[in-house]
Amino acid sequence: MRIALVGCGAVTQAVYVPLLSRRRDLFEVVAVCDLSRTLADAVGDRLGAGKRYTAVADMLADGGFEAVVVLASGSHGETVRQALSAGYAVLCEKPLALTRAEVAALPEGRLMVGYMKQYDPAVRRAEKLLAELGGPAAIRAVEVTVLHPSGESQLAFANLTQARDVDPGLLASLRAAEDELVSQALGADAPKDVRGLYGVALGSICHDLSLLRRFTGSPADISYVETWGETPGSIEISGPLPETGRFSLRWHYLEDYPAYRETVAIHHDSGSLELVFPSPYLMNAPTTLTVVTPGESRAEWREVTEAFEVQLAAFHAYVNDGTPPLTDAGGGLEDIVTAQRIAARYAVQHGLPIGGEAA
Repeated sequence: MRIALVGCGAVTQAVYVPLLSRRRDLFEVVAVCDLSRTLADAVGDRLGAGKRYTAVADMLADGGFEAVVVLASGSHGETVRQALSAGYAVLCEKPLALTRAEVAALPEGRLMVGYMKQYDPAVRRAEKLLAELGGPAAIRAVEVTVLHPSGESQLAFANLTQARDVDPGLLASLRAAEDELVSQALGADAPKDVRGLYGVALGSICHDLSLLRRFTGSPADISYVETWGETPGSIEISGPLPETGRFSLRWHYLEDYPAYRETVAIHHDSGSLELVFPSPYLMNAPTTLTVVTPGESRAEWREVTEAFEVQLAAFHAYVNDGTPPLTDAGGGLEDIVTAQRIAARYAVQHGLPIGGEAA
């Protein structure tokens, strides 16, 4: 399947370039696009893509491919809209957008939202075991802890090509447009700490929201949100699950923590299912699933199959065979709504202004 890439930054270079290089049985990358011509050329050279662009509209107009993989930073809503309108299938990295309105404006088409943890073999195994226990009705609690070091430390091994050739005026206008989207989501008067919380919710915590969607359904409500420490600092979120039980989530940005670590524990009446995820940038590093059963019996399960690679194969199957993705536009919208509820609960608790869609 011939594809085009939009965005040639850190995730593309560290994850997608090596995976697409070894899955040439499924994909041929024929075009790449980035605001930086330096990055477009670097990624194009590594993947053998002959067409390089600095404007999405130009790439879509030229065509020559069947699908678009959107990997750029920020909101993806407008790029996805353009690609779907032009008739291309789209794999869009999370988040799908920053506002509900952007999702509502998307035309009909083949759209898959990328949450690679949903395709992790350990997660799929945990889903199967949970179903055997009785599904969401069996859950007493879900507890999530994320220890998040700096992106620079997580990517130090990757020897990334840096972009220094993008017009500062263009970057400033893009940041202003993104800030306007956040204002649409939260209201023009939403203060910096509410905006920062919303950014973390859609940029990182959304992975955990996507797992809750798979295990229990999206949270029915957000009861409590607190933050502390220097921004982005630490975040605590809790609330009821849609069927039974409650969830609690603690996310900590720890600049110099030795390694990324994410733990998702599902407790039920007779035991627990615990998932421990490594850094997402380490290819084929296994997620550990620990199953605790009555009598304190503990069994650990690991598999080195790369979740990002399974996700890419699932996109190929979606486009060619019609196999439904685990997250479509509806699932991406659910996570945006939950992120807005998180921001709104925090604002209400602290007497801060909240407007826009989140109100």
